[in-house]
Amino acid sequence: MAPTKVLAGARVVLPTGTVDDGRVTVEGTRIASTGPGNAETVDLSGHWVVPGFVDLHNHGGGGASFTGGTAEDVLKGVRTHRLHGTTTVVASAVTGDLHFLARQAGMLAELAQQGDIAGIHFEGPFISPCRKGAHDEGLLRDPDPAEVRKLIDAAHGQARMMTLATELPGGLDSVRLLAEHGVIAAVGHTDATYEQTLRAIDAGATVATHLFNAMPPLGHRAPGPIAALLEDERVTVELINDGTHLHPAALRLAFHHAGAARVAFVTDAMDAAGFGDGHYMLGPLEVEVADGVARLVEGGSIAGSTLTLDRAFQRAVTVDGLPVEDVVRAISANPARLLGLDDRIGSLEPGKDADLVVLDADFALKGVMRRGEWVIDPRLG
Repeated sequence: MAPTKVLAGARVVLPTGTVDDGRVTVEGTRIASTGPGNAETVDLSGHWVVPGFVDLHNHGGGGASFTGGTAEDVLKGVRTHRLHGTTTVVASAVTGDLHFLARQAGMLAELAQQGDIAGIHFEGPFISPCRKGAHDEGLLRDPDPAEVRKLIDAAHGQARMMTLATELPGGLDSVRLLAEHGVIAAVGHTDATYEQTLRAIDAGATVATHLFNAMPPLGHRAPGPIAALLEDERVTVELINDGTHLHPAALRLAFHHAGAARVAFVTDAMDAAGFGDGHYMLGPLEVEVADGVARLVEGGSIAGSTLTLDRAFQRAVTVDGLPVEDVVRAISANPARLLGLDDRIGSLEPGKDADLVVLDADFALKGVMRRGEWVIDPRLG
């Protein structure tokens, strides 16, 4: 077992607030309340220590894809995001042939059972052609509960979330089915009205997939899904805070109306995250990444992001002006709660996994620890 470590001198963000000159004791893979007198001390004066980041919605990174890649590709993407502070990641699929999605789910399920990923998110194929974004329209279909059940079964208990256009035929029944099986039903890539969205929430939908994106805009006579999702206390809203998907005013609007307890920062990352500009594939569709922005070659729609959660954190504090404690909730605690993993991750409390991120005074990433082991040691510069 690794020696006990005491991380000392940093500003530590706890569920109860920020502690100046705080201490975090790591014993083996877990956070401990106290340590032995001969514990290794790591001086982190001038830094922040926050919980490891939890990403609910991520399609890949480091040049590797979760949507169609091999197990080795998935692990490469996971490693890339760990280097940016994401200690827990859900692998997101995109629209594809049902047989292919089932096979991919089986492979991802094995990685989830090994603890490499935290489960599977199906984004499509049960979404609206009117709001398809970077999904192949020819593969879209109405959400048939029998087909939804096939994907749940293919995931061998590792399905965590499915994004649906709940206004389509079979949508509400599919939401109920997902809720019955403990899978998050997320409203997204939808052309629903305000009233249709309320019915989906009443049926059991609890997440808004990348709020504002791939749905009708907020209107003063036809408020659409955005108003319904923001105002309902049962819903957590995903936000992609990369400066491309959302104007800062839209992000602040979401925080104001939903409150910090109902926001989850996600990346919606694709292969280019942590890798660079160039030509990529997102499912069956060609994507060109230029200046860090991913767009479909045909049509120019935004195709996921190249975001990493360390950048989302830094931007939230330094550009959007959000309190650090609120950002920690959105990037760690809230997604951990949604996944049902908040007994293990999402906050710095004794008994939980020693997953944490060290940031400097400007909120740039300096260190990452996962289950008690340094992924990036802040002492090495």
